This record gives sequence, C-alpha cells and structure tokens, in this order.
Amino acid sequence: MSEPQTHAISEVLDELEATVQGDEIAVADVVDTLGGSSFASLMLVFSLISTSPASAIPGVTAMVAVLVFILVAQMMAGRRSVWLPDVVTRRRLSSEKLCKGIRWLRRPVRFIERFLKPRLTGLFHRPWLWLPMILILALTLFMPFMEIVPTSGSLASAVIALFAASLLTRDGVLAILSLVLLSVVPVAVYYWQV
Repeated sequence: MSEPQTHAISEVLDELEATVQGDEIAVADVVDTLGGSSFASLMLVFSLISTSPASAIPGVTAMVAVLVFILVAQMMAGRRSVWLPDVVTRRRLSSEKLCKGIRWLRRPVRFIERFLKPRLTGLFHRPWLWLPMILILALTLFMPFMEIVPTSGSLASAVIALFAASLLTRDGVLAILSLVLLSVVPVAVYYWQV
C-alpha cells in the first residue's frame, strides 16, 4: 500500500522534467516516467501541478482531483500497480506550463526537504494510513467546485502534496501535519466563500 523506501521530492521533479519533450506531455507519459507502482510519486506530481501556476488553466484542478481520487482508492484497495482509464491517460498537459510549474516549485521543495527524514514510520501502516486517505478522497470530491473560488483548489492540492511527500520520505511528522490540514481545509474554504 505504501512505499517502503524513501525518495527525495526533488528527485521526482527531476525525473518528470527530464522526460518533458515537445509541446505537450500525456498523462500516460507521466505515469511511465514515475513508474506504474509509485502511487505516492504520482500523487505528489499531480497535486503539485495543481499547486503551481499551471493551476490557472481551467480544468486542471478538476483533472488532478480525479487522478488523486483514483490513485488513493487504488492504494486503499491494495493494488500494486496504477491503473488509469484511457480518457485520463490520453489527456495532455502543456510542456511549457508544466516545466514552468516545476521550476517554480524547486525553491520551496529544496527548503522543505531539509527538514524531512524518516520518523514515526508506524503511521504509514493500516489502520493509521486510512484516515488521511479517507479525508483526501472526500477533499477530491469538492476540488472541481473549488475552481470557482480562486486559489482554493491550489490550497487543497498543496495539502495533498504534503501527504504524498510524507509517504515518499516516510516522515510521520509531515503526515500528522497533513492530517491536521486535511481536516482544516474544508472549513477554511467554506468560511472563505462566506
């Protein structure tokens, strides 16, 4: 369900940026690049895309919500490799905007990585892992509607990215932080709209 080895977040960004060629990149190419069994890497990349300036493209937040929902549901079901429907894998992203988003993310990622390390790894086993995943599933159901409220979808994606980063780095403290934020985001978005 969760990945046993740790990975640097910047390595995931490096892998993705190295494969970007041409004017567009298909979602299928992103999956191939990061590995069909790397649920956390894929969740991180897709949620970071929605956190970056690329989220200004209409429909990106909704697409990321669908992708993350599918990934988390498969993780909870215990699948060993990622399955995405053809309608999703054929979707294409602008290479220029994707690379711009990756470059924009480099500085905050480098800053955050200095504080991450494997700790409280017991939180990455059932049943503890289920609570943040259930909250993420619930959050993704609302993310398409968040496109109406500027930056709220980016905020939700950033919290999902924190959880994915905790899975990659096996950092239980980051997992707890993401769990707290996952609980707060819906309330914050509600009051932001009022």
